[in-house]
Amino acid sequence: MSKNLQTRLTFLVAGTFFMELLDGTVIATALPQMSRTFHVTAVHMNIGITAYLLTLAIFIPISGWFSDRLGPRTTFASAIAIFTLASLLCGLSNSLPVFVMMRVLQGIGGAMMVPVGRLVVLRVTPKEKLTETMTFMQWPGLIALVLGPPVGGFITTFTNWRWIFFLNIPLGVIALVLALRWVESTREDEIHPFDWYTFVLGGAASTGLVYAMESLGAGNDNARLAYTVLALSFLCGIAAVLIAKRRPEVSLIDLVSMQRRSFAQGIYGAAAYRAAVSVLPFLLPLMFQLAFGLSAFRSGGYLLALFAGDLSMKFFVVRVLSRWGFRSTMIVDGLLAAGTLASIALLTPHTPVPLLLVMLFLHGACRSLQFTCINTLAYSEIPPAQMNRANSFLSTIQQLSTGLGVPLGAISVRLVARAHGDPIAMPALRDFHWAILVAAVFALGPVINSFFLAPDAGAAASGHRLHLELDTETV
Repeated sequence: MSKNLQTRLTFLVAGTFFMELLDGTVIATALPQMSRTFHVTAVHMNIGITAYLLTLAIFIPISGWFSDRLGPRTTFASAIAIFTLASLLCGLSNSLPVFVMMRVLQGIGGAMMVPVGRLVVLRVTPKEKLTETMTFMQWPGLIALVLGPPVGGFITTFTNWRWIFFLNIPLGVIALVLALRWVESTREDEIHPFDWYTFVLGGAASTGLVYAMESLGAGNDNARLAYTVLALSFLCGIAAVLIAKRRPEVSLIDLVSMQRRSFAQGIYGAAAYRAAVSVLPFLLPLMFQLAFGLSAFRSGGYLLALFAGDLSMKFFVVRVLSRWGFRSTMIVDGLLAAGTLASIALLTPHTPVPLLLVMLFLHGACRSLQFTCINTLAYSEIPPAQMNRANSFLSTIQQLSTGLGVPLGAISVRLVARAHGDPIAMPALRDFHWAILVAAVFALGPVINSFFLAPDAGAAASGHRLHLELDTETV
């Protein structure tokens, strides 16, 4: 495949990532206006977000199987079409039940679009270009996180919430046309049978975990039900893993790739890390508004420093990994990421604004580097024949761990506030500080796992081995 086509595919897939993530970030700002249209409370509108997340948790694991059976081109294009059509129907909805059903349909499209799109790029990317490509594909997601809140606020203030979903239509049509033109029509010669056992048990475990954590984080009255669902979810997860061990060649749980430390790093410690850093965009606006007394606009503006740090580090990732390799970088940067996250617990209403912005910027830069290392290393040693299953499984874990960040933060604040005797509806500054420290402990997950990596882990993707050889020749 020509380098030009590879570049175009990378741009295309990055664009679909942008569309999916922008949709997820702008909707939160429109919930109050949407609740008035549907004649329900704003709290009830959260079911639209939860339905989408649960659908992703169920259908991401089977995206790889559909890609093998129908081919990446057909699956990717169909996913874009479903996501775009569902966006139109979401915008046309006039009742909450219809809206929720359309969000489920949109979730099915998103569950196929993102993992299969990433697979399309991974299959045409040489290992030596993997770091550069993965870094580039993360740019649109970061930009979407920055643009989402102000775009959503602008649309809901000056037009109508329906345009949040109508915005996806031209983007989706363009992506669909380009996907049909650029993505090769291929199909696997041997297609393994669909594993209903791990699909049902794994889906039950994923949805149950998301539901239980969301319920506990929201402080619902029926906590006993949430704990029961959580326990059943763990039992379903254990059963799914046991079945996967008996049927590793067809299971949706990729235990074969898990035998590689570089891939396992993206599952174990990385899952804790994703949940930890996902806490901050949720906790900081609350802390700034409830404990600092700042406006919503000013609180959101401070978060731009965090995302600016994310974006700025992308310029240096390739050079850092080439010089130091994955293992050393992830250990040092992991400590810095956890340390800068913990330092945010020192912020008070009297902290000078420039210092506050610098602290957020530094944490954003550190977490950005760690994210790129985790995501790139996971694929760096996976053979092409195993890439599809590995990608589907890792995408599922990524979605679950990221989605658990907000409930983790909410549960931490509630528990700490209760321990301090503070009102749960109005947590004190110290409650937010302790919740951030809890997240910082979780952020150490990749550091611990990195000590077990080989010094040249992922060298083909980082170029670190070549760098060492050049240094040796110079000496």
